[in-house]
Amino acid sequence: MTVVPAPEEVEASQPPRATGEALEDYVSRLALAKARAVAATGITGILLACDTLSEVDGIALGQPRDREDARRMLLALSSRRHRVVSAACLWHLPGMDPELGTEESELEMGRLDETFLEWYLDAGLWRGKAGACGLQDDQLPLEVVRGAADNVVGLPLTTIRRLLDRLDARMSPSGD
Repeated sequence: MTVVPAPEEVEASQPPRATGEALEDYVSRLALAKARAVAATGITGILLACDTLSEVDGIALGQPRDREDARRMLLALSSRRHRVVSAACLWHLPGMDPELGTEESELEMGRLDETFLEWYLDAGLWRGKAGACGLQDDQLPLEVVRGAADNVVGLPLTTIRRLLDRLDARMSPSGD
């Protein structure tokens, strides 16, 4: 297995979420853009690219730009339920079309008081995480109320398994 990260500018170069665009479509578009960027390096074999976004009140929360953006996101999630959608793109290169799938989970964030919020921001635990928070952060009052935890941390295993099954069916000699 070889890990080839997509260039950081790939996500930033994508058009913003269009009015009325479903979060599932948007996050799928981002995962596909990452896959295309890695495919352009000439890699062969099975490529897996994923992206994850949080959404509260219809507003997608990607990775925060800076500490203040992280504060805004965390306050928007405090004492609220929100959803997390991950998209996976599985692509056998060369010669096959990419397969895309999404998975959704619902989470509930407990109340974040100012002392905890400052500690969390100072600790930098918000960096690189959709919605500025991670389920794996032990002290964060965050729990999954519907869906799978693996989806929330950005590796939607159920979806990846479904995509692998579809890829396997496409690659089988009988086409079944």
